[in-house]
Amino acid sequence: MDIFERIKNDRGPLGRYSEVAEGYFIFPKLEGELSNRMLFQGKETIMWSVNNYLGLANHPEVRKADAEAAKRWGLAYPMGSRMMSGNTEHHDELEKELAEFESKEAAVLVNFGYQGIMSAIDCLLSRRDVVVYDSGCHACIVDGVRMHSGKRFVFQHNDIVSCEKQLQAATKVAEETGGGILVISEGVFGMRGDQGKLREIVAHKDKYSFRLMVDDAHGFGTLGKTGAGAGEEQGIQDDIDVYFATFAKSMGSVGAFLAGDKDMIQYLKYNMRSQIFAKSLMMPLVESAKVRLNMLKTMPELKDKLWSNVTKLQSGLKEAGFDIGNTNSCVTPVYMKGSVEEAMRLVYDLRENHRIFCSIVVYPVVPKGVILLRLIPTSVHTDQDIAETIEAFKAILVKLENNTYKAEAVA
Repeated sequence: MDIFERIKNDRGPLGRYSEVAEGYFIFPKLEGELSNRMLFQGKETIMWSVNNYLGLANHPEVRKADAEAAKRWGLAYPMGSRMMSGNTEHHDELEKELAEFESKEAAVLVNFGYQGIMSAIDCLLSRRDVVVYDSGCHACIVDGVRMHSGKRFVFQHNDIVSCEKQLQAATKVAEETGGGILVISEGVFGMRGDQGKLREIVAHKDKYSFRLMVDDAHGFGTLGKTGAGAGEEQGIQDDIDVYFATFAKSMGSVGAFLAGDKDMIQYLKYNMRSQIFAKSLMMPLVESAKVRLNMLKTMPELKDKLWSNVTKLQSGLKEAGFDIGNTNSCVTPVYMKGSVEEAMRLVYDLRENHRIFCSIVVYPVVPKGVILLRLIPTSVHTDQDIAETIEAFKAILVKLENNTYKAEAVA
């Protein structure tokens, strides 16, 4: 069969909804300043779908730094990959500051989070090595693991008994191949909001020989006394061998980094294909990242305000009888029961009549019959935003339980 004919007939589990969902439920168009309230379909909505945890994406100091850096350097400098012609003192300085902040010997910048961790996994593993990872890991990790030509084992989400079982199997394979073992988990799982059981995984290092990689995209800047992330929060930062975080969440920017011991980071710098053969991270992003990192370190009130809002939102939802799962992070999932069609009508009602915008997650990302509404609280949300949202959720839940959304049609 012709490739194009095949994809025309099978657009994928989400693509099949494109004619009725695109532009509204999928690929929605948001307008206005990045803040707690934005415009959707020309109307103001309370925004719970932007990962701007600390409010830095549109902070006046950040906007000024972004503008000045763009004026000074333009958007092209430096040209070429860092290995060939795109390295600068500014890139080196940012890496040193990130490594120090994460209590690691060294760090290396990567252009994008998704691309960066995929490439790091591919770079670190040889065909003799074995990878063991949590079933709840983000798609970027799954795709990185899929690139691995050796053995891979997946353990049930945050299930340490399952993890040890897979470590046992991985150890046998590694003994046969002469390879090593890389365990991958997340600091915070972005859909469920629960932290990875890093402390419990690390406790198995005495029994099994492995290295630990942690994707801390949602923990960086939000968890730990200083904001250094889930490792600091759980007291095991020194036991994380490969620390990864992105600028796209707490820093409100573009870019990412990996941190660890200097030999490992040096190896990544010289062997990570996505960086060797890609243009260097543009200077305005590097300079503004330094400003953002300094604000993260010197303005703890931003994280304090964030967690004040997180506590109010999550406590209010639980008191109202909503199931928010096992989240112990800022990520706030709300679980309901219903079909994909009901979910679409529910979200339409939420956006049009209650002016609340949050992400909707349905099958195949979650099991059939589950509707997951994910809220991302930030430091710029207000008590009024939280109160209005909880009242709106109460109203849609009544309709869902009364089967109202089964009969309604989306306009």
